[in-house]
Amino acid sequence: MTDNRIIPIVMPKWGLSMKEGKVTGWLVEDGKEINVGEAILEIETDKIAGAVESTDAGVLRRRVGAADTTYPVKALLGVIADKSVPDSEIETYVASYVTPAAEEDGEDAAPAYENVDAGGGSLRYAKRGSGDETVILIHGFGGDLDNWLFNIDAIAENATVYALDLPGHGQSGKAIANPSVEGLARTVLAFMDALKVEKAHLVGHSLGGAIAMQVAKAAPARVQSMTLIASAGLGAEINMDYISGFVGAASRKELKPVLEMLFADPGQVSRQMTEDILKFKRLDGVDAALKSLADGVFKGGKQQALLGPGSVRAVAIWGRDDRILPAAHAANAGSARVEIIDGAGHMVQMEQASRVNALIKENIAKG
Repeated sequence: MTDNRIIPIVMPKWGLSMKEGKVTGWLVEDGKEINVGEAILEIETDKIAGAVESTDAGVLRRRVGAADTTYPVKALLGVIADKSVPDSEIETYVASYVTPAAEEDGEDAAPAYENVDAGGGSLRYAKRGSGDETVILIHGFGGDLDNWLFNIDAIAENATVYALDLPGHGQSGKAIANPSVEGLARTVLAFMDALKVEKAHLVGHSLGGAIAMQVAKAAPARVQSMTLIASAGLGAEINMDYISGFVGAASRKELKPVLEMLFADPGQVSRQMTEDILKFKRLDGVDAALKSLADGVFKGGKQQALLGPGSVRAVAIWGRDDRILPAAHAANAGSARVEIIDGAGHMVQMEQASRVNALIKENIAKG
């Protein structure tokens, strides 16, 4: 299995807890010339449905994974190789491929999640990688650290990455002492203190972007760069139909169309995603936390905290089809580099993960 001319396409590991995924269909045929970043097949997990993008260029010589079939992480789904590689060698490679056992994967040896007391409550977080640069991923309103399923491992290839559940979200404590952008920024700084992180690159999605900008405003020396993804804090407008719909939804029928607003392709919203969010919303304290945060941050149907990246180097990334926060807000990002990405909505970091990951890594690499 050491022939460098043959490149395996394997079941990806999207997120810390993923063990398997179902191939729902191929997007390319055998013999197709594949480019880096090209979507080649679609996968459905218990969290989300999405497309697998090729990390290598070459010819798709063999599709191995069958549609409507579930495979473990790292199972062989296909093979990319140059046309000069004989079919017999491709067949030998496929026949001899052995899916690594889960216990052989060093990533599985460490706890998937940890908890720390910070900002007056318990915060759940995930840590990946061990690079010299430190990155903190901050999710948005109603989200959790799983919003970074398609990003955390890619960013952790050359950085130490932390993704946290904000207060009132995920599996962190449900009390929000100060339900405002300023209050949540203090929590992020307390999180950094608790983990002895002196300075970091902040990556914020939606409300998380506004929090990142507030952290930079309060403690600029502790922020090396910012990546603002569909960021709040850059304009007053906000789709309150989404906010009120998310807060008020009490059934799958009510919640699913609300979640579909997040994506350019509503098919990304799986039944399991909807069920998982409903389970979260039914936890004690969640309803009060979300209502208090919505009232504090979006009082009167407008964003209350209007910020900007200031002097911190920043990239502003938006999905062109964002229905929650308009992409036009990117024009208010000051000196930040702006990237508007086609084929994506509010969850651009999921729908166009390869492009977003490349922009984040490029920004981090500048030091």
